[in-house]
Amino acid sequence: MQIVLPPEVEALVQRQLTRGKYNSAIDVILAAIKLLEQQQDIYQGRLQELQQDALIGQQASQRGEVVDGATAMAQIRANLRFPTG
Repeated sequence: MQIVLPPEVEALVQRQLTRGKYNSAIDVILAAIKLLEQQQDIYQGRLQELQQDALIGQQASQRGEVVDGATAMAQIRANLRFPTG
């Protein structure tokens, strides 16, 4: 596979090479791909957590276990000032 990089990306790769941390442009690109994969893994994990939290909230709502926004914010503020547990 051959890739043509835009000039600004080539400049970024060159800066990394100049700093001496990487031995080749391929090393820079591989490091960037690894970071992208890590970021996607973190995003996917956080998305799953948020989906689970939304499901818990929906189930609580269906059971009638909800409070209005002002009450919820007051409870949150109180917990921040005086955490329990």
